[in-house]
Amino acid sequence: MQDYLEFYNKKLEELNSNAQKRRLFPAAVLPGGYAGSNGKSYINFSSNDYLGVAGDVDLKREFFSLCADELPGLGSTGSRLLGGDSLEVEALECGLADFYGKEALSFNSGYHANTGILPALTTRDSIILADKLDHASIIDGLKLCNGEFKRYRHLDYEQLEGMLAQAYKDGRQAFIVSESVFSMDGDEADIRKLVELKKRYSAVLVIDEAHSVGAMGPAGRGVCAALGVLDDVDVMIGTFGKAFGSMGAFAITNKVIKEMLINRMRSFIFSTALPPVNARWTRFVLEKMPDFEERRKKLKRLSDAVRNVVTESGYQSLGDSHIVPLIVGDNGETLKLSGKLFESGILCGAVRPPTVPKGSARLRFSMNAALDEAVPERLREALS
Repeated sequence: MQDYLEFYNKKLEELNSNAQKRRLFPAAVLPGGYAGSNGKSYINFSSNDYLGVAGDVDLKREFFSLCADELPGLGSTGSRLLGGDSLEVEALECGLADFYGKEALSFNSGYHANTGILPALTTRDSIILADKLDHASIIDGLKLCNGEFKRYRHLDYEQLEGMLAQAYKDGRQAFIVSESVFSMDGDEADIRKLVELKKRYSAVLVIDEAHSVGAMGPAGRGVCAALGVLDDVDVMIGTFGKAFGSMGAFAITNKVIKEMLINRMRSFIFSTALPPVNARWTRFVLEKMPDFEERRKKLKRLSDAVRNVVTESGYQSLGDSHIVPLIVGDNGETLKLSGKLFESGILCGAVRPPTVPKGSARLRFSMNAALDEAVPERLREALS
């Protein structure tokens, strides 16, 4: 029998030979959209801190001053249903409910949300239809469902409608699952079309707005709110770990689905709750969200400028959001380009299969509103 360490070492060697081996890179979040490592600072295109909240020193000082007289707990000590629920988490969910005008429930992470919500809501007779480029956490959640799941071609709503029509004919409850802004291509779903299909075939619509809440829409409420279709979306999922500069996730839904999640969602029931200090910081940022409109406008300007730099430098890009991919194709060449940018003071990790389809390895520029307006030209110089 083969020694298990020898087996794993061979697997790691295979990843390395295919330029797919991943490595950790510890770095500090610095003001101005920079990252610090080994005494050096880098323009940070790898962070999801879209509004520059996590690196905003003034915001953090204001928050800590508010906590001076009443220190929030650093640990929750248990799950929400067994002693870990806190007034801070309850207040955060009330704030979210007011912000969106619907029921809200918070989770420890986007991964917890996406691996738990669909298994809690679906049954053996359900069929779940997911966009081919939905995030890996959504796919992992699909695999935990009792019901059947299928994936339609990316943004191919004609194929999706065919699947929905068959499910409706068979008398099966269908669930449609899509991101609003897709995490690797940076393009957007046609949510109005998804709402139309949901209504036509009596489906349940789940939209993951991880990359749009905070960064897009009125007061940062996301794409569904911007399109005026939030009430037609059965479950909208957002995260705190990106534009909110915090940790955790949430669902905006109706009262019945919220109660179902509390009672059946395993990743909610069996996870230690978010610490009170984290919930208070998130609520503090939530209250500031309407005031960040200039940051959102700047984020859009920077994103457009960087996308122009990418295409004018001879590379293919995709989408129209604050996620700007630079498509290289080959894994090794993508690593080389990432290394050259790093030498120029730009941090942008290489994204390779299986995170993206084979042959589409890329750099993924995650924009940050705290970056200087001159940063796109610095990128142009580095790419040239």
